[in-house]
Amino acid sequence: MKRILSALILTVVCSVNLHAQNPEGKFFTSFDRTKIYYEVKGTGFPVILLHGFTGTSQGWKHGSLYPALIDEGYQVIILDQRGNGLSGKPHTNAGYSNNAEAKDVMALATNLGLKRYSVVGYSRGSIITSRLIVLDKRINKAVMGGMGADYTNPEWPRRIHAYKALMGDTTMHDVDEMMVWIHKNKFDNLALAYQQKHQPSTSPKELAAVKIPVLLIDGTEDTTNGDVTVLQKMIPGSKFITVPGNHNSAGNTIQFSAAILDFLK
Repeated sequence: MKRILSALILTVVCSVNLHAQNPEGKFFTSFDRTKIYYEVKGTGFPVILLHGFTGTSQGWKHGSLYPALIDEGYQVIILDQRGNGLSGKPHTNAGYSNNAEAKDVMALATNLGLKRYSVVGYSRGSIITSRLIVLDKRINKAVMGGMGADYTNPEWPRRIHAYKALMGDTTMHDVDEMMVWIHKNKFDNLALAYQQKHQPSTSPKELAAVKIPVLLIDGTEDTTNGDVTVLQKMIPGSKFITVPGNHNSAGNTIQFSAAILDFLK
């Protein structure tokens, strides 16, 4: 576990430093005036990539998927979701409630004039992807990585405990490792707390109505967010595959990118 956390810390520190020194993208003003940072590369069919909790858009550049999509001719769009990276970090309930993060992605798609697009989320990015496949009819295909069925419970204990820990409760020991990671980095902890407080769930009824192709992809050693086979049963026609690795490593593997490229084709 120490080696995993060390690798993750190194990746994010490098990502933050690169991000701060060499921003390559632009900002757009979202539905509630929050500024959202994004980058676009390529001119083919658009694919939006959504990072996980405490991550930024730059994290995708350390894995195999981002360059593979570009090499295959896709237009790759990455963004810092609100509360993270260079994007705005509201300190209000309204800044994160009522699908605010999904609305940012939809607003970005509109801003870029996208008539159709695919979306790939990992970890918390998959939770936002789940909202998008319910809310945005422009989505062609969707990939949800590193996510089981637990998030469909609006009272998911891990989410609630994470929120309480970020607000200063030291008795939520099931999220101790997460808090050690957060305390080692210069995150906006209040923004992170609001993200957990208002993290959306998508009901089994909503998922049952999804008609687009959905790929669920998880590491063979990932037990972080519940049973993926249960989630697969909730989404009609969805496909589930595994790749080597745990929650922190699976999304960076060659197998991960190869499976997604095959699915998007």
